[in-house]
Amino acid sequence: MTARNRLPPWHEEIRLANGRQVLIRPIRPADAEPLRAAFALLEPDEVRQRFLYAKPELSPETASRLTQPNPKSEFVLVAAEPLTPGDALVGAVSRAAVLPGTRHAEFHILVSHYVAGMGLGRHLMRRLVRWAKGKRLDRLYGDVLEENEPMLALAKSLGFQRESVETPGMVRVSLELKRSPAPDPVPSIPLG
Repeated sequence: MTARNRLPPWHEEIRLANGRQVLIRPIRPADAEPLRAAFALLEPDEVRQRFLYAKPELSPETASRLTQPNPKSEFVLVAAEPLTPGDALVGAVSRAAVLPGTRHAEFHILVSHYVAGMGLGRHLMRRLVRWAKGKRLDRLYGDVLEENEPMLALAKSLGFQRESVETPGMVRVSLELKRSPAPDPVPSIPLG
């Protein structure tokens, strides 16, 4: 993938391995209907891996909620055609949301099979990590189906650790973001 600069913050034009050009950008309210249309193009297994069960459609309420994140506690990026929001087909969505009262954020990523396997999930995950670090969060985590080997491999390659959860068939992957304090650069010498 190659990226170009000179775009607004959190915007990147990316050329995927198959030559397709996509624009990574923050989600916009106008993306609600294209999201709903793109949802219908997903395979049932793609939906199940993200929502844990097959949903026939993305409701207008859910689409509206997803496209209007709270900027203080949520961050949502899409990978879409390089067209105006509302006209662009959305191929991937990544979201991080801070849990109230904590310094932890939960992430979710959904990449359509049309653009899967081209590094887009990795790219989006790295952007979520960058956002979480910019927010000075302590931890970024997500719950993944045990059978979702590509996501588990991606998380491991980025330094996420696996944890067990109470839900059968699920694994939590988490990345500790808080850095330990830097050591004192000059040792103290008692003045005597």
